[in-house]
Amino acid sequence: MKFSRKILAATALTAAMAIGMPLAAQAKTLVYCSEGSPEGFDPALYTAGTTFDASSKAVYNRLMQFKPGTTELENGLAESYEVSDDGLEYTFKLAPGVKFHTTDYFTPSRDLNADDVIFSFERQFKEDNAFNQYVEGASWEYFNGMSMPELIESIEKVDDMTVKFKLTRPEAPFVANLAMDFASILSKEYADQLAEAGNEADLNQKPVGTGPFQFVAYQPDAVIRYKAHPDYFRGKQPIDDLVFAITTDTSVRQQKLKAGECQVMPYPNPADIESLKGDDNLQVMEQEGLNVGYLAYNTKVEPFDKPEVRKALNMAINKQAILDVVFQGAGEAAKNPIPPTMWSYNEAIEDDAYDPEKAKQMLADAGVENLSMKVWAMPVARPYNPNARRMAELIQEDFSKIGVDVEIVSYEWGEYLERSKAEDRDGAVLLGWTGDNGDPDNFLAVLLGCDAVGGSNRAQWCNEEFNDLITKAKSGTQEERAELYKQAQEVFKREAPWATIAHSVTVMPMSKNVTGYKQDPLGGHAFEGVDIAE
Repeated sequence: MKFSRKILAATALTAAMAIGMPLAAQAKTLVYCSEGSPEGFDPALYTAGTTFDASSKAVYNRLMQFKPGTTELENGLAESYEVSDDGLEYTFKLAPGVKFHTTDYFTPSRDLNADDVIFSFERQFKEDNAFNQYVEGASWEYFNGMSMPELIESIEKVDDMTVKFKLTRPEAPFVANLAMDFASILSKEYADQLAEAGNEADLNQKPVGTGPFQFVAYQPDAVIRYKAHPDYFRGKQPIDDLVFAITTDTSVRQQKLKAGECQVMPYPNPADIESLKGDDNLQVMEQEGLNVGYLAYNTKVEPFDKPEVRKALNMAINKQAILDVVFQGAGEAAKNPIPPTMWSYNEAIEDDAYDPEKAKQMLADAGVENLSMKVWAMPVARPYNPNARRMAELIQEDFSKIGVDVEIVSYEWGEYLERSKAEDRDGAVLLGWTGDNGDPDNFLAVLLGCDAVGGSNRAQWCNEEFNDLITKAKSGTQEERAELYKQAQEVFKREAPWATIAHSVTVMPMSKNVTGYKQDPLGGHAFEGVDIAE
């Protein structure tokens, strides 16, 4: 059945009313069928794209930002910035007149100023900050994984509208890092109000930012409601109400899209892409993803602490079968921990051959017999892995051919991410990454550096040679940095803390009446500038 634009709009309004959204006359409502629930609404606490979409992309801004649809940097909350000749001081001039959200639970008395910027960062590394541990187990995974506590010497208020970052060393990706989700700017005034009332936890549940949309309500595992920020410093959004209809099942998301119950959905089943393209009421965007999907061994647990064991397991994985069954033409085999579209990619590296017989012999030579292990499978579709359960089943079958018994385990998405960080984790975990700033450091340091062990480094792998290379690569010209990163990729391939699985094409189907949506090469889903044609 075909749906006209009028029917699509009417259905979206009906859906919004069904979840309790008050509708103004002729208000425009966009419904996004999101793939999962956010872990919270403070983006600095987390690393999942699902959480960033619901928090930093909608509610907050950062000092710097990426030009929509690109990895090109542009000013965000910073009107301008200057860098000292020695690369150790970055001074940001804030844009004037930036308004925080006015909500049912907070009314700001002032505009954005330097105090908000300093608070947003200092809480992530100053242990005496009242909000350093306001959520139990807060690990500031991104901030710590990127060695920010060692990098930032101080953050100083020059005046109300000027902030200076003093660094301990030059850091080439520093400005790009400030455009990342963890660097979102929160209201210190709101935090102080919560602290005075003893309600600090609300900072993670009832967010207040400066972004294009302000938070209205969240019904866990069901729906998040936002409305356009009327005083947004870049101008009020074309749509009045934004709804995240949380729909974890991929097939159900597709049904809702086709029925007009939502206008945008992420992560379709690869097998359904051609059908979606053939629907006259839909448009389907595609682009190569800046991503990698992988299986991370726990290198602190025997026998996975031995590179030869990890290499043997890698050689037992039939990547082509995974590409055929799971990605169905929408991916390519990965041999490096960064995607081939990224500068410094080491093309000369040879991937592990698929050779089960040799893999079996390598295990025997390593003294490994009757190995049993767990493979963790994500419960949600991700751009780098559209069906982790099916991928785990294929790996289970591959490993059985070399005498390795596999138990597949999974958890709710937030629990999966939290549990998989444990340094004594039992089993190899399927995960992946979509770049956040277009810099190789965002993959190699964040996912594999020593500072990220116990956090985003799910392999719990700290290799001195690798770590020295990526640390040196944080400064210098791009050519110098690229050479160091290429050497680091050689160490990675030799030591094999992961089985690199695939890089995927990202696909975004949406109603044809959606305009202004720009596919994010960094994997996020943002609705600033998006409209619904009448």
